[in-house]
Amino acid sequence: MSMAQRERQALVRAMADTGPDAPTLCGDWTVRDLAAHLIVRERRPDAAPGIFLKPFAPYEENVRRKVAGREFPELLDQVRTGPPFYLRPVDALMNLTEMFVHHEDVRRGTPGWEPRQLPAADEARIWKVLTGMARMAYRKSPVTVALATPDGRRTVTHKAGDRTVVLVGPPSELLLHAFGRDEVRLEATGEPADVETVFALDRSV
Repeated sequence: MSMAQRERQALVRAMADTGPDAPTLCGDWTVRDLAAHLIVRERRPDAAPGIFLKPFAPYEENVRRKVAGREFPELLDQVRTGPPFYLRPVDALMNLTEMFVHHEDVRRGTPGWEPRQLPAADEARIWKVLTGMARMAYRKSPVTVALATPDGRRTVTHKAGDRTVVLVGPPSELLLHAFGRDEVRLEATGEPADVETVFALDRSV
């Protein structure tokens, strides 16, 4: 079973445990709203472009709200079973970050969360993805941003001037930060004002 599939199943269990009205890290979305988003993304090709393209966003939001009105067990079942057959060959690639990040959105939406200890192989997969997408996440930074792990991996994701902020943590925590989440456990080095600026960045990709 791929990491994407394992995270999908764990996400559904977390949704079931917290319930449809629990908060998430996705703005004002509840667990129900997040489940509807995932279903639209995978099962409604007519509406899914609105997730990324503003001209189509109103239609996507209308569809998502209608999907969210379904019975919660039905929503969970559709998230659990995954994408249509024609997307399954690329599921492991397309959904690794999606399922991991949204699993943590549910886990960390309630105070008292603790980071998971992921297998080294999963952290390595996340690091590979992170080094490719983090350039977009930190593109608005006025200072150089580097990401590093406690075991010595390091990558410069954005170059801007002579001052540098280094974010240090497991790849999983760095990925969540790069995806705009603030509920993370990271260390940072650099001038205090620069660190504050990087943490306050709009990191939407």
